[in-house]
Amino acid sequence: MKSKLLTLATLVGVFTAFSAPAHHSHGNYLMTEYKHLTGVVQNIHLVNPHSWLFVEVSGEDGEAVVWAVETAGVNGLARQGITEDTVKAGDTVSMRCHQLRDGSNGCLLGWLTSPDGIEREWD
Repeated sequence: MKSKLLTLATLVGVFTAFSAPAHHSHGNYLMTEYKHLTGVVQNIHLVNPHSWLFVEVSGEDGEAVVWAVETAGVNGLARQGITEDTVKAGDTVSMRCHQLRDGSNGCLLGWLTSPDGIEREWD
């Protein structure tokens, strides 16, 4: 019985170790270049494992487009001094992020300048 439990525990440990890095892969983003965006925060969700900002940005044609912006989880952001008071809906922000490979309106946030003028890393 003990050997079965030990075998099961070992297998769980091995599979957990190999699946964790895959979950946090940034393979769907163009990691070799930054997209610069300025817009108004529509909504913010500081949650784990990944937080999200939804930012309205003026498109090339002048039309407003909402970008879905992925960032670190709430715990990782807190370690960097980012709280629910750092950015709120209605704030104008500028960002440097890695756009989705398919060119759609989504990106992985690297840096964000909040209304206080401070640029902070969000990933």
